[in-house]
Amino acid sequence: MKKTTKMVSPLVLAVGAAMLSSSALAQAPRSGLNLHAPDAPGPMQKKSELLPGEPPVPAPGSYGYDAKTGKFKSPDATPDAYGAHPVEGSLPYLDQNQYLKNVKVENFSPYVAGAGHSWQASFDLNGRRYLYDYETWMYNLFDITNPRDVKVVQQKTFNTKGGEHQFGPFNVKYNKKLDKMIAVQCYEISRYGLVQNKYTNPDDVKKARERKMLRGFRIYEVTSPQWTDWKLLSETSLDPYHSAQDQPQQGSGCQDVPAYDGGQYLFVAGAPDDTFANTEYKTYLYAGAQLAFDVSDPSHPKRLSTWWAPGSRLGEEEEYKKNPRAGNKTSWMGARMPLFIPKPVEQGGKYGYAAMGGFGFYVIDISNPANMHAVAHIDMPVSVTGTEGDNIDVSKVDSTGMVYYSGYPMSEDCYEPLKAIYSIDVRDPLHPKIVNTLPTPTPPKDAPFTDFCQRRGSFGPKRSGYAQIQPGTPSPRYMPYSYYNAGMQIFDVKDPLNPTIAAYFVPKMIDADRKTTDGQTLSIRALPNPVHSIFVEWDRNLVWVFSNHGIYTLSTSVLGNPVMGMPPKK
Repeated sequence: MKKTTKMVSPLVLAVGAAMLSSSALAQAPRSGLNLHAPDAPGPMQKKSELLPGEPPVPAPGSYGYDAKTGKFKSPDATPDAYGAHPVEGSLPYLDQNQYLKNVKVENFSPYVAGAGHSWQASFDLNGRRYLYDYETWMYNLFDITNPRDVKVVQQKTFNTKGGEHQFGPFNVKYNKKLDKMIAVQCYEISRYGLVQNKYTNPDDVKKARERKMLRGFRIYEVTSPQWTDWKLLSETSLDPYHSAQDQPQQGSGCQDVPAYDGGQYLFVAGAPDDTFANTEYKTYLYAGAQLAFDVSDPSHPKRLSTWWAPGSRLGEEEEYKKNPRAGNKTSWMGARMPLFIPKPVEQGGKYGYAAMGGFGFYVIDISNPANMHAVAHIDMPVSVTGTEGDNIDVSKVDSTGMVYYSGYPMSEDCYEPLKAIYSIDVRDPLHPKIVNTLPTPTPPKDAPFTDFCQRRGSFGPKRSGYAQIQPGTPSPRYMPYSYYNAGMQIFDVKDPLNPTIAAYFVPKMIDADRKTTDGQTLSIRALPNPVHSIFVEWDRNLVWVFSNHGIYTLSTSVLGNPVMGMPPKK
């Protein structure tokens, strides 16, 4: 990696003309549950210097809250900037109110695996249902057979800083042919904390390249609810030049939750080697591709094919430079997650849909996994900073002909372009087209703010959960999403041309008295992502909401009556 030495004007990234001092923010009134609400953080004061090509700080008056209309105007573009960015009209405290519509809280469990991010997975075993909530350094395992009486089965912490191998995102499915429960678990080099800025810190880049770890996936036989009891069947490196036992391996490793349905084929995302490097993002070195494996023998996975967006690899710079994001030092380019597949290949499925970050939306023919290839592509609108292409909900393809594509915000206080959920018509998969966007959530009238951008933290969609892991058959009409400071929002897409919001649950921003397992007060850094994940049990009509202070179990009238025991067997 060539070191960049030339800098341009030093700027205070988090303090613009639209922002206020902490003392000015403190004048806003408090009432009700917010009388003793904790203070929200003031503007980030850290000075940073922009690298050549980075988006400039937005001009004064070009964005912010308009008191006359009660609306927030998002900036057109911003540099990647960590920390709070309050403006005139931002709340000076962390809202302690809870808002809901067509939703009932069935249970609350005060457990947090990751205050700002976590994954989930569930499976049934011996007549019980289990739920994992986890991050790379720890997990909580629950028995959720009775969702109103959640029981802790196991909690485990990994000393990743001390060299213990991280815990990876995984998928558990019953393999009918083998008559076994099979789990596939991914391992990826860290996206944050390992490399501070690849353009200015070549030593960090060198350490990342030399880091010894499995950059790939493991396959287990699930023999009990507890991960520590599972039987390891195989380890596979995504790097075609190094086995799982060779160190160091090249590439990113296996990104996010693998796409596995319990059959013959496994689909994962990741950069197989160091040539997959054309990405702008400062803390990450790789542009992820899509890979297919034959896992009919879980002890000996076979690599079938690799597909990547043109421009992803070293040597493809001419293609890469055609992208308007090239050179901005900010955009994530390439996959963050594996293919989104509405119907498994083994059941006649032909297409997978790829969210490739700044490279856009692709339709991939997977009918022959040994020859994956793109059949259609959409260049999505530029929305920098923030993640531009991360999640695709494919659960409504049969009912509406649409898939729903989104990125998610990475900045606080709406200091970036508003992130939308795009409805893409794929009835003709060779000619997909953007139809509209889902409605932007708005606060209820009794909230002490008129725009969610005032509530602090991040505002925008995260994900609709992991369709291949969530049990049961998704509703053909309703689509829940985690939405950060707007909580959980359920969209009604019965009429895809006129989508609406049918239900929502918006918890308090943070629990001021929440203590971590070591007795410390929960860090204010949990603030940006108050609701960062959801998990839907379609077979029990329950939505699990994972917040920075615990887990809410919800029922909703739009999905139907909840099932409070094990669902009926089909």
